[in-house]
Amino acid sequence: MGKYFGTDGYRGEANVVLTADSAFRVGKFLGWFYQKKVKPGEKCRIVIGKDTRRSSYMFEYAIAAGITAAGADAYLMHVTTTPSVSFMVRSEDFSCGVMISASHNPYYDNGIKVINENGEKLGDDVINEIEDYLDGKTGEIPLAVRDKIGRTVDFAAGRNRYIGYLISLATKSFKGLKVALDCANGSASSCAKAVFDALGADTHVIHSEPNGFNINDGCGSTHIERLMSYVKEEGCDLGFAYDGDADRCLAVDSEGRLVNGDQIMYFCGKYMKSQGQLQDNTIVTTVMSNFGLYKALDEAGIRYEKTKVGDRYVYENMSENHYSLGGEQSGHIIFLRHATTGDGILTSIKVVETMLAEKKTLAELCEGITIYPQVLKNARVKDKEEAQSNPAVLEAVKKVEKELGDDGRILLRASGTEPVVRVMVEASSDELCGKYVDEVISVMGDAGLLL
Repeated sequence: MGKYFGTDGYRGEANVVLTADSAFRVGKFLGWFYQKKVKPGEKCRIVIGKDTRRSSYMFEYAIAAGITAAGADAYLMHVTTTPSVSFMVRSEDFSCGVMISASHNPYYDNGIKVINENGEKLGDDVINEIEDYLDGKTGEIPLAVRDKIGRTVDFAAGRNRYIGYLISLATKSFKGLKVALDCANGSASSCAKAVFDALGADTHVIHSEPNGFNINDGCGSTHIERLMSYVKEEGCDLGFAYDGDADRCLAVDSEGRLVNGDQIMYFCGKYMKSQGQLQDNTIVTTVMSNFGLYKALDEAGIRYEKTKVGDRYVYENMSENHYSLGGEQSGHIIFLRHATTGDGILTSIKVVETMLAEKKTLAELCEGITIYPQVLKNARVKDKEEAQSNPAVLEAVKKVEKELGDDGRILLRASGTEPVVRVMVEASSDELCGKYVDEVISVMGDAGLLL
């Protein structure tokens, strides 16, 4: 991770951490960098999308101004989803794409996600160059003049093309299904209902009236309890909740019970295997996927790989090995045949198609997987590396592993941004999880490792 760009872009409180000036400079760099890659006399084209935060409008114009000042053209998709920007880069041959969003964060935060010419998250090499420019370590980028100045183009039609693409992926009608969608007052508000309506579902939408300040506010995938209540009260067959930029999705069954990303990967993976679509019989997960998922995949005879936390790392593994399915417990699910990023609406379509093909309810699809109770606590430490390598801590972890045996696991993971080591235990009960987490943190305290 860089100084400004983390695993999911340049993110922070609007006009505090991420300012309009910074956004202008990012846009200026991208316009200059990619303009050099096109043929002489041609214009570099960069597509921009945004979520519904008040500050997204400010950043959209700042980035577009930077792009055009450097001599490239900026195409504005306006309010749309992160995966739609990725799709348009790939399908319309844009030089790159920019999504303005802080995903599941509160409205006062915002972020800049840059998508390369292949529809993937930008590589570290280019990120390092952007950060050097932001820090003044490289020369100033010249401004375009006269006929070399770029232009902005209204590209709202791009969102409609993306909607059409999603609709085209479905092979079955959703007629007869009562589906609830929680759009988190975010990007999904612009397109999710249109997709489900076109596929024939009886679509019921909540939290789809963004006002600039209510994105993720008590709604969406980070507050799934609102959808859980709605699905049960309204008698829906199932429901889907998205985050602010709609690149993740969680589901709810007809009884109002949560179906998370691990469960979705499990039953979609099983179905894909039965259809010969699960490349190398492997699903890519992160180290934070639930222990119950691995037990269920073992039972189903499906292999799995584990990456660091972050859908970026999941995608890198999938791309390198040509795996077809991967994701995170949080609902970032990647179906590589159709997308290079997590896509919440696409995931919804795949869940419904699996239900229809298997002729099962969502609850029935989840019957083969038991999600283990999980307790995670943050231990604030003086030195993250020392806390994870301390002999007394390692001995305590080994003791927990021995006592859990094949019925649970313990994981220590350092935060990438804070002086924190996360201690996570999965076991047969919350009480057991808490007991073991506290034991390890207590050993850290006895060793003088805690702040």
